[in-house]
Amino acid sequence: MKKKVLLLLGPNLNLVGIREKSVYGEVNAETIEDNVKKYGESIGIEVTVFQSNWEGALIDEIHKARTVYDAVIINPGALTHYSYALHDAIKGVSIPFIEVHMSNIHQREEFRHKSVTAPACVGQIAGFGAKGYDLALSYIAETEL
Repeated sequence: MKKKVLLLLGPNLNLVGIREKSVYGEVNAETIEDNVKKYGESIGIEVTVFQSNWEGALIDEIHKARTVYDAVIINPGALTHYSYALHDAIKGVSIPFIEVHMSNIHQREEFRHKSVTAPACVGQIAGFGAKGYDLALSYIAETEL
């Protein structure tokens, strides 16, 4: 049976490839999302992508995910650093989450060094660009969930 994974993307991640190219690279968000879906398909995982700039919409998707998906890969964007509501939503569902950041948040501004959402997740991947999403999918494919 094919695993189902939600790729949940937070604020401003729709602008990847447009904003701060020195941090996020030149590949646009749509291409990254398509590549993640293709990689997932190649390892037997069905990937659905949801992006929102609204915290509440992300929380609603987390609540829905508990009955639909085997795991969630989440890049909360800046919400990583202050959204206790996202943390609580992740803790409130019984599926594994992996936090992914394209940039190495630990090498950036001081306020980005702490994640309030990572403690609710199985693990965190940071600093490998869009490849981080593939690394998370590989973990999910190789792990009994």
